[in-house]
Amino acid sequence: MTDAAPPDSLRRLAARLQAFADARDWGRFHSPKNLASALVVEAGELLEPFQWLTEQQSRELPPDVQDAVALEMADVLLYLVQLGNQLGVDVVQAAHRKVDINEGRFPKA
Repeated sequence: MTDAAPPDSLRRLAARLQAFADARDWGRFHSPKNLASALVVEAGELLEPFQWLTEQQSRELPPDVQDAVALEMADVLLYLVQLGNQLGVDVVQAAHRKVDINEGRFPKA
């Protein structure tokens, strides 16, 4: 792992998101199904700025497009963290486990 954020940063984000939702009484809408659906919608919005770009253009986004992409990435992360909250899944731990699996499936070149 390289230059990772402090290990509790995702937990703090999860707690902040939960407090945000609780303050607005949104818990009734945050079923795992609804959160997974919202995550897919946001992933589609993340793809939109790249539609019709060449590979090179996608690597050289103008600052305003880069900012819009960053906010869509944040939306995807926020819904994923909320889904983890609802299901009791530590998404960082799950991601590390998945990388471990992939390291076994895909040996070094």
